[in-house]
Amino acid sequence: MPSITRRGLTAAAFIAPLAPAVLRAQSWPSGTIRIIAPFPPGGSVDALARLAQPVLERSLGATVIVENRAGAGGSVGANAVAKAAPDGNTWLFVFDTHAVNPTLLPNMPFDSVKDLDPVMLIGTAPMVLVTHPSQPFRTLADVVQAGKDRAGGVPYGTIGNGSLGHLAMTLLARRAATTFNHIPYRGGGPLVNDALGGHVPLSIASVAVLATHLTAGTLRPLAQTGAQRATTLPQVPTVAESGFAGFEAEAWWGVFAPAGTPGPIVARFQQALSAAFREPATAKQLTETQQIKLLASGPNELRTFFADQMKIWGDVVRENSITAS
Repeated sequence: MPSITRRGLTAAAFIAPLAPAVLRAQSWPSGTIRIIAPFPPGGSVDALARLAQPVLERSLGATVIVENRAGAGGSVGANAVAKAAPDGNTWLFVFDTHAVNPTLLPNMPFDSVKDLDPVMLIGTAPMVLVTHPSQPFRTLADVVQAGKDRAGGVPYGTIGNGSLGHLAMTLLARRAATTFNHIPYRGGGPLVNDALGGHVPLSIASVAVLATHLTAGTLRPLAQTGAQRATTLPQVPTVAESGFAGFEAEAWWGVFAPAGTPGPIVARFQQALSAAFREPATAKQLTETQQIKLLASGPNELRTFFADQMKIWGDVVRENSITAS
């Protein structure tokens, strides 16, 4: 009962019966908003939260704090939000691991669907399979054939076990009837360092992680995993174009709230966040530096997208007996 009463009072105090223009002008009731970034500082999720922070402060009339709660592929921070009061003062920014964790980590202390409400699908970005220039690979077909010819398959690195790159390469190996040897790293930094040093023949990560090195020519792109070619890599074919019709694996970023957060509060925050990401300077940072296709869509779009992602990658985890360690 206390939680129901708190929700009712919060909603009533916040939305009763004000016109939309008044809602936009009103400051946030608590005066402080927490955005939980469930990864360490410096990553893409943290960067997105901090890009939005100053604009949200201006438009919502509140202090916005970005709090990093890293651990277990983002599930530690997600759990903190799932357990928070649904009063509009706590929000969760996530990465694509959020759709994998329910299957990869079956003992999570919260339910990703029941305990968190969708707010916004920020955007998507393809991953890119790359190789060091010293390697002989020129196309994805070269990689597939090498996996068949080499004992133990071709080694490839990702940002971690159970990451989207890992799952995408696992799915590709099955479809191509070839063998890849997964080498998990602890994040994009260590992966890129070994890729640049030629210590791992292949690497797969989001365009945002690899863009600088692709531009410099220190890494050679072989294929990208989006449904269409990214505008920043028009010369690089997709996996689908390389002989695997329908193949698609895109990194994505989204926002969730504690389940039961009143709809008008979610709508106001989503609108303010959408406006923040569409500001010219912020949008340029997202699309050029982060290489993200900006969508800024609403709760219904994220709900559908999230369900699809959980099904696709949950099946890959189950069918290949992939574990978190």
